[in-house]
Amino acid sequence: MSAELTQTVLGTPSRASNVPLATAGLLIGMLLSVLDQTVVAIALPDIAADLGGMDAIGWVVTSYVLASTATGALYGRISDRFGRRTVFVTAVAVFVASSALCGLAQTMPQLVAARTLQGIGAGALFVLPTIALSELYPQHLRSRVQGFTGGVFALASVGGPLAGGAITDAVGWRWIFYINLPLGLLGMALVAFALRLPKRGGAGKVDVAGAVLIAGATVSLLLVAEWGGRTRAWTSGVILALIGAFAALLALFVWWQRRAANPLIPPRLFANPALRVVLPATALLGALLGGSIVYLPTYLQAAYGMGATQAGLALNPYVLTFMAVSSLAGARIGAGGRSRPYLLAGSVIVVLGFALLSRLDPGTAYALLAVELGVLGAGFGLLMQNLVVVAQNAASPADLAATTSATVSIRGLGLSLGVAFAGNLLTRELQSSTPSPEATAAAIPGVLVWGVPAAVALVALMALLPRTVDRASPVG
Repeated sequence: MSAELTQTVLGTPSRASNVPLATAGLLIGMLLSVLDQTVVAIALPDIAADLGGMDAIGWVVTSYVLASTATGALYGRISDRFGRRTVFVTAVAVFVASSALCGLAQTMPQLVAARTLQGIGAGALFVLPTIALSELYPQHLRSRVQGFTGGVFALASVGGPLAGGAITDAVGWRWIFYINLPLGLLGMALVAFALRLPKRGGAGKVDVAGAVLIAGATVSLLLVAEWGGRTRAWTSGVILALIGAFAALLALFVWWQRRAANPLIPPRLFANPALRVVLPATALLGALLGGSIVYLPTYLQAAYGMGATQAGLALNPYVLTFMAVSSLAGARIGAGGRSRPYLLAGSVIVVLGFALLSRLDPGTAYALLAVELGVLGAGFGLLMQNLVVVAQNAASPADLAATTSATVSIRGLGLSLGVAFAGNLLTRELQSSTPSPEATAAAIPGVLVWGVPAAVALVALMALLPRTVDRASPVG
């Protein structure tokens, strides 16, 4: 291993770290985190048939998403205090133990409780690897390495339903949780053995009050998006109360962050012109990702009569293009140091991708759809992890964990909101139709058309990125 690959972000050699093994362990954690957001959905009918409680079946997915999204921002600060390795291994242990509990569940409430615990562990499994990888590798390789993590995200997001269907059909739904045990233990062992990074935060106290406030605000907002207009009227007391709770908790969080000794998200981050653009852009990107990734497989099944496995394979043009472009763009940005042109190009390509997909009809040949999927994958590949790298490069070493946690958590929140928003739009599109695969196939392009103005807003944000993002950063 060359000296440059064992250099930390502080510029001092990380001789104790085995970089390849540590990277492998961290990427396994990422894979598990994203996979368990998607792998379970395909098995929900089998779970309901076995455990009953069909009225609560949605909480098997929702409880995990709420818990992982609400806790993500906290883990960066905790790892500053106790170290990346210790916190990552602990979080994976929680994830693995709760995966076993999910597989052993005998009732729906037991499964939902175990999934909530699993989500708490999963909150660390994308945030901490993103931070640790930026510290394991020098800055000029950061874009290339984070490009690989974008590929892991795409593979897990789209491959989840495929894997879930195959496992459920072969050995039963409980094994979609049991399979986490050997993978999680392997990730724990690799990181425990290979990762050695200095602690950043010293004696600073963890901002527990801030974490509670932002978690409460996040859960309130996600429940509004999940329930509003579907299970509850927008004017119902429950939705209005949740909106009020979100506003109050967010205001309290902002107030507290200005007074906390060691704030969860330091207000000084928003004084940075790059971060003022990157954070909202990341949320918008997450929403676009969520709205497309979840409903494109549904379209393939409804329009072409594909099964879950076939639909997963049919998304290969999206996944493979995403992975290839993410990796290549990361390498080019790392070599040239210029990220702004790639981010602008990516956002324009996303506009084109959504414009093309919004014009789908049941007679569209799959070959044409495959090209359009590739266009959208290329746009997302240029954007996803490179936005994280821009945020990291704009942060000082002391704020690296807080910045990364905020960026990844905001993207996760945007993704969850995008899924809920697209679901609401699909419900509205189908209200006047008799439920059928044909009606669903006809409705989904109408949902995707809303991605066009959202992607145009993303282009505008990328145009606002200061040119200084292409210069040497303070952490170099």
